[in-house]
Amino acid sequence: METTVFAPAKINLTLDVTGRREDGYHLVETVMQAVSLFDRVTVREEKGKGIRLRTDDERIPGDASNTAYRAAEAFFQAAGLPPVGLEIRLEKFIPMQAGLAGGSADAAGVLVALNELTDARLELDTLCEAGSRVGADVPFCVMGGAALCTGTGTILSPLPSIPECHIVIAKPSRGVSTAEAYRRIDESAPRRRPHTSVMVDAVCAGELSTMGRELCNVFEQAIALPEVSAIKAVMREYRTLGCLMTGSGSAVFGLFEGRDEARRCAESLRKTIEEVVLCRPCA
Repeated sequence: METTVFAPAKINLTLDVTGRREDGYHLVETVMQAVSLFDRVTVREEKGKGIRLRTDDERIPGDASNTAYRAAEAFFQAAGLPPVGLEIRLEKFIPMQAGLAGGSADAAGVLVALNELTDARLELDTLCEAGSRVGADVPFCVMGGAALCTGTGTILSPLPSIPECHIVIAKPSRGVSTAEAYRRIDESAPRRRPHTSVMVDAVCAGELSTMGRELCNVFEQAIALPEVSAIKAVMREYRTLGCLMTGSGSAVFGLFEGRDEARRCAESLRKTIEEVVLCRPCA
């Protein structure tokens, strides 16, 4: 038997680092939204024991360092089931080192797929708890939609999905490692911090124009990549409601009310950038 799920990427409408715990983990406050950019995750039960992980991208490890592999181990522990032989196949469409939670999405996909494959019927909260042991963004990727995420990112307050709109995502060739991004955050003070409560109110009210004005990410300021500034300049030419680097970078997204403007923006960006996607909010 096998199960296939489509695991969506996420964007950060706001992202602030509010402190650091004694164990070194950073505390964040962020509003996240799932988008219709998916990795395809297939889980198949095999004879014997052990996990065999296959990907279509040679840059991605196929061992226990992969979040999808660790998610399978976390699932069996949470479900109280003996591990079985598994083949996990990842078909990657979410860019790497982009701030789009591609690895976390894959881990969430494995948790959801195994819940169906084994008929364990774990509740959403249990799956999110298992995901939190794999990565900070995994619980959100399990839940999807939109949410205010606090603590280390694993405390979720669900929000209504943002209104129907068009989202252009562009990933420059240069990526950013999460460790490097947090190092830069620790060494600098942001010039501007997000108004998280204002963004939450705008999301709840469905005010897309306010969301566009309130987009803010402290990592964008700390990292200050010229490629990010160049992408944002193109998006503004096409009347984006707002644009921002997502997560710890380096992908940039722009919100558009009209499909035509979004499509023209994407076509313009593709002249110089290889990874450009036109998508929508995913509820």
